[in-house]
Amino acid sequence: MKFAVTLLAISLAGAPALAAGAAATPASDDETGELNPQSLSIQYWAAKASQGDFDPHMCMYGVFLDKTGQHDEARRIFERCANEGNLNAMPWMSFLEENGYDRPSDPAKAAEWDRKLADKGSSLGQFNYGLDLLRGHGVMQDRAAGKALIDKAAAGGDKTARELASHDYDPDSVTPTADLAHYRQPQF
Repeated sequence: MKFAVTLLAISLAGAPALAAGAAATPASDDETGELNPQSLSIQYWAAKASQGDFDPHMCMYGVFLDKTGQHDEARRIFERCANEGNLNAMPWMSFLEENGYDRPSDPAKAAEWDRKLADKGSSLGQFNYGLDLLRGHGVMQDRAAGKALIDKAAAGGDKTARELASHDYDPDSVTPTADLAHYRQPQF
């Protein structure tokens, strides 16, 4: 019983302090700042990708947008990031152009993104553009240039490029389940 009375006394003694603290607590968002900032929303970053200012934070939102079927918004973000030099956005642009989720497939544009990435020294870009050249997919077929890029990617540490080279540059050796309708014959 003594314990309960002591606890009640302590609680009542602290009540004025709590009330004073509550009175000092800001009553509006203006005093504390924005509670749910728009900068945490996907819509904010998708819209920002179309605006003049570039913020590299937007680039990470593209993957989520694409994976959830919001391909138009993902494209806006990836394109903006890729055009700003973000190397991680370039393969996504190639992927979007190739698969045509939000517009018709455009293998030439996909190959162009692969080339841009390869030109930046990326072994992934070298590998992908090398495959484009080997297949003649989106570009004129040039097996010698394709092999050279595959070799460059392999020298850069790309294990799949090494595997492709060891199988006499046969694309089926590394992409056995690729949609043959895409790759059965050169497009140019």
